[in-house]
Amino acid sequence: MTRNEAIEFLGSMNQQKSDMNHYLETEAIMKALAIRFGDDVEYWGMIGLLHDVDWALTRDNLKEHCIKAVKILKQKGFDEEFIQTVQSHGYGYDEIPFLKDKQRENRIEHALVAAETLTGIVYAYALVRSKKISDMSIKGLKKTFNDKRFAENCSRELVREIEKTGLTLYELFELSLNALTEIKEKIGLE
Repeated sequence: MTRNEAIEFLGSMNQQKSDMNHYLETEAIMKALAIRFGDDVEYWGMIGLLHDVDWALTRDNLKEHCIKAVKILKQKGFDEEFIQTVQSHGYGYDEIPFLKDKQRENRIEHALVAAETLTGIVYAYALVRSKKISDMSIKGLKKTFNDKRFAENCSRELVREIEKTGLTLYELFELSLNALTEIKEKIGLE
């Protein structure tokens, strides 16, 4: 599946604009992480883009999230490794009983959960800054990140999983801000 086919497929589902923004944000951060690690940029980007491929079908039934993704991705021709990586961002959630006791084990899994969770904090911070991301500072993002009341549904613990890849939070923040600034118009930011 090409990137354009993936975007078209996601768009064919009952997506909210905020969901599509999240997919594009996660894709951008995952591509930047792949560059940083010297990994396959297109593969990591596709993982980020499709990580919530079943969200339009499961947003009202969380216990099925990341479960329905398996069948969808198999039908689209993705291999087991890709599917497991996508599914791994749901590991450890009480709301997804089938995945509750599983743990992320490799760099791409830790990177995915950190990237996709951080998007919520960055986007929320941009919104309180009149949708401005282009001049967002790492220092400001760090301060916001440390305020547990801000975007409280975004788990700081999951973002900190980036440290299991060998990167620091500061490096993730810098890399993410740069990646998201590059796509700011596509996600409704300035």
